[in-house]
Amino acid sequence: MWASLFLELTEYPWFRRLVWRPVYNHLAKKFPAKDWLFMNYGYDPLNESERPQLEAGDEPHRYPLQLYHFLASQTLMQGKKVLEVGSGRGGGSYYLARYFKPGEIIGMDIAENAVAFSNENHKSPNLRYVAGNAEKIPFEDRSFDVVINVESSHAYGSIDLFFHEVKRILKPGGFFLITDMRDPKNIPAFEKSLLDSGLALERQQVITPNVLKAIDSEDELKRARIARQVPPAYVRFFEEFGAVKGSQLEKDFMAGKLVYFWYVLRNDV
Repeated sequence: MWASLFLELTEYPWFRRLVWRPVYNHLAKKFPAKDWLFMNYGYDPLNESERPQLEAGDEPHRYPLQLYHFLASQTLMQGKKVLEVGSGRGGGSYYLARYFKPGEIIGMDIAENAVAFSNENHKSPNLRYVAGNAEKIPFEDRSFDVVINVESSHAYGSIDLFFHEVKRILKPGGFFLITDMRDPKNIPAFEKSLLDSGLALERQQVITPNVLKAIDSEDELKRARIARQVPPAYVRFFEEFGAVKGSQLEKDFMAGKLVYFWYVLRNDV
């Protein structure tokens, strides 16, 4: 019930602006566990032979990490300047820095505590984290080759402002990679905002089956992680919003009430 109500309220821009920054600041401060690095629902290829090879230390994070892997694989990052908007606890940018070898990657998040956590726990010579607002990105025009955004845009007050900012900071020929979820009735408006930004659509894909497979595959590990890191009073909340098996979020994905997707766009101007 509470999960459904919360998701309904996130349809309103005023609620998103009011809630998400203090929520993520609180989570980063109250739950500083160094093995909680990702905050997405994961991805698993339907053909398991396509799973990437990982270093042993990354294996416990395979499913949320794979969401980054398969989205980032849609373009070339090696040697490029990359910005992740909504970098959260930093695990995604850190993975990309090591495996995809960008010349520079910056993880940006609105929650200062999450930025501090990321800078403390993720070290790579081509990586840093900064605080910033997706609706007013603190970088110059045409300064990035790739912008990536993973399961974050649903928290923004104005998606139109965000897409305008992405267009502004992308170099000509640069790519925007975005993956997130929406109520299917809101997807046409989302797509219109994307195209109204002036970015050109390269390809898109519904990945709900891959997300559901990840939820199933990671369930035991996710429940154990929550039980280990979270006080008992918070466990049910984290299980719901972490989308364990049987949660309302999983049911909504299965029923088609939520659709998970990715889009690849290019800045042609």
